[in-house]
Amino acid sequence: MTKLRFSRKQLCIPYAVFLILFVIAPLFVIVYYAFTNGEGRFSFGNFADFFTSTNTLGTLFYSFGLAIVTTSVCLLIAYPTAYVLARSDLKKKYVLLMLFILPMWINFTLRITALKEILSVLEGNISRYPFLNSVIGMTYDFLPFMLLPLYTSLQKMDKSLLEAASDLGANRLTVFLRVTLPLSVPGIISGVTMVLLPSMTNYVVLDMLYNSTYIMGSLIGSYFSAYDWHNGSMISLVLLVIIFIVTLVTNRFSDKDANTSRGTVL
Repeated sequence: MTKLRFSRKQLCIPYAVFLILFVIAPLFVIVYYAFTNGEGRFSFGNFADFFTSTNTLGTLFYSFGLAIVTTSVCLLIAYPTAYVLARSDLKKKYVLLMLFILPMWINFTLRITALKEILSVLEGNISRYPFLNSVIGMTYDFLPFMLLPLYTSLQKMDKSLLEAASDLGANRLTVFLRVTLPLSVPGIISGVTMVLLPSMTNYVVLDMLYNSTYIMGSLIGSYFSAYDWHNGSMISLVLLVIIFIVTLVTNRFSDKDANTSRGTVL
C-alpha cells in the first residue's frame, strides 16, 4: 500500500488559499474603496473629511478613552486574581479559574442579555449611565482575555527567582516590584493588546445594552449599513493602521523588557 507523503509547501496550500481569500482580498477591497470617491477616482477626500470633522474625531477619541478605561479596569481585576491563583496552593484553583473563563463558553447574546437585566434592576433606567454601562459591558466581555495571559505568565514564572530574592533580604513588596512584575510584563502586554484594540470597535455589546454610546465600530457599521463603502473602508483602514502601530510598539516594548528582565535576574 502506497503511503501518502506531503511536502511542507503542499501542506501550506490550504493556509495560503485561506489567507488570499479571507485576508488579502478583503484588504485590497478596503484599500480600493478607501482611496476612491463615489465616481471610482483616486482621492484623499475621505481621509480629509475624517480628520477635519469634529464629530468623527470626537468619536475616535471617545473610543480611545473607553478602550483605555476598559483595559485599565480589566487589568486591575485580572492581575490580582491571576496572582492569587498562580501563587496559591489551593487544590480547587483551577475550578476558580474556570469560573472566570466560563462566560466565554456561554452564548454571547444570552450573557449580555443577562447583564442587561442585572443592570436594569440595579439602575432602573440603564440609559442614564451610558459610559459606566459601556465599561461594565466591555469588562464583562473581555475580562477572560486579560486573565488568561496573566495567569499563564505568572504560573510559568520560575519560583526559584522569587526564593533567591527573598534569601537576599528582599521583602514581599520588593520581590513583587523587582522580580514578579517585570517578569509578568509579557503577559500584561498580551492581555492589554487583546482587550484594548477590540474594545474600540465592539459596538454590539453597547447596542444590546440599549446604549447610546457611539464608538468607531458603530461609525463603521452605520456607513456600511448606508452602503457608503468609501467612508466605511476608510475608517476601517485607519483603525487597521492604529492596530498595526500599537502591535508594533507593544512587541518592541515586550522584547526590550524581556532583555532587561534577563539582565536583572542575571
